[in-house]
Amino acid sequence: MSSNKRPQERIGVYVCHCGSNIAGVVDVADVSAWAGKELGQDGVVVARDYKFMCSSLGQELIERDIKEKGLTRVVVAACSPHLHEPTFRAACARAGVNPYLFEMTNIREQDSWVTTDKMEATKKAKALIAAAVGRVAYQKPLESLYVPIDPNVLIVGGGVTGIQAALEIANSGQHVYLVEREPSIGGHMAQFDKTFPTLDCSACILTPKMFDAGNHKNITLLTWSEVEKVEGYIGNFTITIRKRARFIDQDLCTGCGVCWEKCPKKVVDPVFEAGLGYRKAVYTPFPQAVPKFPVIDHENCTYFIKGTCKACEKFCPTGAIKFDQQDEILTVKVGNIILATGYDLFDARKIPNYGYGRLPNVFTSLEFERMTNAAGPTLGRVVLRDGVTQPKSVAIIHCVGSRDKNYNNYCSGICCMQSLKFAHLVKEKTGGDVYQFYIDMRTPGKTYDEFYQRIIQEGSNMIRGKVAEITNTARDAREEGKLIVQVEDTLVGKQRRIPVDMVVLSAGLEARADAKEVAQKFGISCSADDWFIERHPKLDPVATMTDGVFVAGACQGPKDIPASVAQGAAAAARVLSIIGQGEIEIEAATAIVDEVTCVGCKECIASCPYQAIQYLEDKGKAYVQEALCKGCGTCVGTCLPKSISLKHFTDEQIVAEMIGAMRTMKSFETVEVA
Repeated sequence: MSSNKRPQERIGVYVCHCGSNIAGVVDVADVSAWAGKELGQDGVVVARDYKFMCSSLGQELIERDIKEKGLTRVVVAACSPHLHEPTFRAACARAGVNPYLFEMTNIREQDSWVTTDKMEATKKAKALIAAAVGRVAYQKPLESLYVPIDPNVLIVGGGVTGIQAALEIANSGQHVYLVEREPSIGGHMAQFDKTFPTLDCSACILTPKMFDAGNHKNITLLTWSEVEKVEGYIGNFTITIRKRARFIDQDLCTGCGVCWEKCPKKVVDPVFEAGLGYRKAVYTPFPQAVPKFPVIDHENCTYFIKGTCKACEKFCPTGAIKFDQQDEILTVKVGNIILATGYDLFDARKIPNYGYGRLPNVFTSLEFERMTNAAGPTLGRVVLRDGVTQPKSVAIIHCVGSRDKNYNNYCSGICCMQSLKFAHLVKEKTGGDVYQFYIDMRTPGKTYDEFYQRIIQEGSNMIRGKVAEITNTARDAREEGKLIVQVEDTLVGKQRRIPVDMVVLSAGLEARADAKEVAQKFGISCSADDWFIERHPKLDPVATMTDGVFVAGACQGPKDIPASVAQGAAAAARVLSIIGQGEIEIEAATAIVDEVTCVGCKECIASCPYQAIQYLEDKGKAYVQEALCKGCGTCVGTCLPKSISLKHFTDEQIVAEMIGAMRTMKSFETVEVA
């Protein structure tokens, strides 16, 4: 095959079997032999196949050939570059070849995994390798950029995940800004009574961590605050934070509680008490709140509505009430960011046939959590909506809003164990009958199944089947005054109507309502279900595609408390490893602007998904901030005068790649015709 490549390039081609992932469909031995014979005139001087190229032996094979055969370019045909491109780049670098003179072509996800036709798969593998060989000869050595790392860290979200991450980093001696939008840290865990499967008191295990985070010398706690703007790149982020007015002078406030004791205005608490309880217009969410300072509810305070009252100000012994306090805008510099923004609970009103919001004694799981909490609105008593009557029978419905194609198709992971915990609490507090309605019982965690067996032994009635309807329409005297659960019991194969006094809907977890907005602000992506997307679901579950931005806890997907805490610690470890380096290497394959031909139209700025392009007012030109650029190429396609090029993806390289593939496929057509 003829070639127009530079004759001095010496190219090595390595084809991976990937066990049977590739070799089960592609004839890798034939592909390797073909590359050595047919691509010799294109500069290929050695072609090999090996069972696992990513193994240490496979990498040593490449390094040895580079040194002994004087290779100047390397092509590996294997799995996705997303997975192992850094592996082979490092092997080339160790042997003295610039990492950007290596090219990886994907013959697994783009070939062997998408067909069972071995002949066609083998042909495509050859074409992909020919394309890579054509391209690699035109690749140029690039030098990575190194940026210094600011040791300060921003953590967004003060739930148990954010608290764990903050303490891990702060205890290592680094400074953390912990931002929480509510008046106190603690998150959802602060609302719970017990935690499965050990039935520990939630407050007992969370409160010490909250106190440590609120009083740590290396943690700046910013509650009642939100991040408004994020600028910069890994190692050098500039964060703008709005600290909302509490109308309380924190330097003067002692947290004595006189202000909310004297406040005459009571309102329903829709957040912490889930609408079951009341709070004052000046309040702390719960007794163990951190920080201890209250907040004045601007929308419900009589002074802000009518200009009268000021009872809190009159009785405050330290004069800490400041009705003229304004929001404060803070700007901080950090090197890394951890997002631990948590989840929202599925709105059970979306399923009208379950009657929530219409039938008074249908409760959500969060309402039941607050009801069973000793510090909750009923002081831990399980009662109906009248606040007095104790139920004699309770139905607990699993998977409300989860595993349902009409709402959320995924499993929320916590519903089964949460429902089992509720069954135990009902038995413990009322001694009543419990009916559990489940689709499948999923208890995969440590000692989780033992907990399941315990609940069965306690006498819970387990009914396998998806509940069709909850109604108060009685058909006989036994159903009068009851809620009737209509369900198909799949274990006995019949329809059943079960009358109960109370129904608890074990609602699933959803991404926060503002997840997309937050993701855009921090330059990351969301899944189809709006959960934050990680760099790799198995090998890099806390990093994102934006360097320096990490995700942890339930903002990344449904998970329970142990998994959230572990992920918070993992994100902290990743951040500390970056801080410890002092500086970090940035990908060299970035866009570059030719200032001679740039007309300053700003089209590239609008198109860049990573906000990596700036407009230089003094020059009237666009400028690429290389530390932010991910080399996606969007700006290259947008630029009408072709003033932006992408290093490592030049027109010359891409055309050579196309020619290599097309020429090879054409040769196969010629053979078939002959």
